[in-house]
Parts: sequence; C-alpha cells; structure tokens
Amino acid sequence: MIAALLANVLYSTGFVLEKRALSALPEVSVRRPVTLLRRVLGSPLWIGGSLALAAGFGAQLVVYRTLPIAVAQGIFVSGLVLLVLLSARLLGEEATGRERYALGAILAALLMIVLSLREGSDPVGRAAPYSLILLVCVPSLAASVWLYRATELRARRQHRLPTTGVAYGVAVGLLYGVSSLAIKGVSSCATSGPACLVRSPYPYLLLFTGAFGLVMSQAALQRCRASLMVPVCTTVTSLFTAVFGTLSFGETLPHDPLRLTLRLAGTALGVTVLLTMPKHDPTPEPSLTAKELTHP
Repeated sequence: MIAALLANVLYSTGFVLEKRALSALPEVSVRRPVTLLRRVLGSPLWIGGSLALAAGFGAQLVVYRTLPIAVAQGIFVSGLVLLVLLSARLLGEEATGRERYALGAILAALLMIVLSLREGSDPVGRAAPYSLILLVCVPSLAASVWLYRATELRARRQHRLPTTGVAYGVAVGLLYGVSSLAIKGVSSCATSGPACLVRSPYPYLLLFTGAFGLVMSQAALQRCRASLMVPVCTTVTSLFTAVFGTLSFGETLPHDPLRLTLRLAGTALGVTVLLTMPKHDPTPEPSLTAKELTHP
C-alpha cells in the first residue's frame, strides 16, 4: 500500500514538472523525435520530472508483486486528485464545470472498484500465456498509434476547435496499458531468473512502449492541459490493465454478487465518462470593438 501511494506522488509530480518544462520549450512534434529528445534533455526541470516518473516505475514493480492488478489500479487512479491539485497550483490550469463533474465520476468509479475488494481474498496472478499477452497487446498498440496519428491529422486542420486532449489521452493510455501489463510480467519473471525474462515478450514490449510513449506523451502534454489529458490517460491505462490484466494473469473476479456488481459498475462508469467528456476546449468569445460598443 505504501509503495502504491508513493508511486502516485511520484507520477503526479513527474507529469506536472514535465508539463511545466514543456510549456517553456519551443513546439515539439512526433514527426521530429530527435529534435524533441534534444530539447527536453536540455531542460533540467524536465529531467527532474522524468526521474520522478522513473522512480514511480520502480515503486510500481513492487506493487505488482504484492497486490492483485485490479487493486493496484484502483489505488493508482486515486493519484488523479493530487494531479489536479498540483496542476491548478503550479500550472494555473482550471477545469471547467463539466470536466470537474467528469473527474468526480471517475473518482466515484474508483470508489466502487475499491469497495469491491477484500483483503486476502483476491489472488495475485504470477504468470500469463505469452500468446495471450501478444494477442491483447499487439492490436492495442496498433490502435494506440492509429488513434494518435488520426488526432494529429485532425489537429492540423484549419479552423479546428482546440482539442482538450481526450483523444491524445486515450491513445497514450492504451500504450501505457500495454506497458503496465509488461511491468506486471517483468515483476512475475523476476523470481525466475534472467533467462525467463529474455524468453518472454515483456522486456521488448517495455522497450517499444517506452520509446513511443516518451515521444507521444511529451508532444501531447505540450499541446493539452495536464489536468485533463493525464487523468484520461490514467483512467484508460487503469481500466485496460484491470480488465485485460485480470483475465490474462488469471486473477478471478469476485464471486460475491455485491462485490462483482460494484466492480463491473465501476468499470462501466469509468468507460462511460471517457466517452462523454468534451473533446474540444470552448472557443473564446471575441472582444467587442469600439464601433460595436457604440452602435449595438
């Protein structure tokens, strides 16, 4: 539990520091990854944020060895509260009323999932068939890259309303969902020695998601509000990992009808919120000219 809460603090702090650093940098793009890396690596603030995220990754490895996937994801989503508070305080980002309601619904979904848990009764999965992991991960990675590219193409159109970052968050969230399954697999292989790890698909999935995730997330984070994009990304990652991780690693759903209802309803609520969140920021109203003020 302590490791999970520590991971929350590290991840939230890391994203906010990276966003603050990116706001001071020239525009970065996934089409110029070398330029992107050169610019972010020249920022001490961004390096501090990335180190915080790396430390959160280490804490996440510990969590997956001691807690079921659904339990871990429920705790990780609670870090959204800290992220929104830090974004408002350090980045000056204010959520709209509709977005605040959406974030509240996400936290309600989290509470339902947490209430469906019972300490000691949920087994911790230790292994998954490699073919099943690849069957889940490869199409998810393809969908992530396709959605991100489609969002980039839409964003470059003239007269397009500014995006809130929901589509970017979903695309990066799918990528990080695959990464979370790979982290779970690495934590499971750690006790079996390096040979098991090399033969598994997990380190290669981590390399792919790490490289693409770095470029995709930084370009999206620079364009969008962290207080919205990161919660969407985190929710997609958590739902993806909780659902497919539970099935892949054989962590069964609750048998008690009430706990099962809470877990399924919480998952459904989280998905519904994502589908109904605003896709564009409101267009600022044009200011009135002096002539319009004197001649209504």
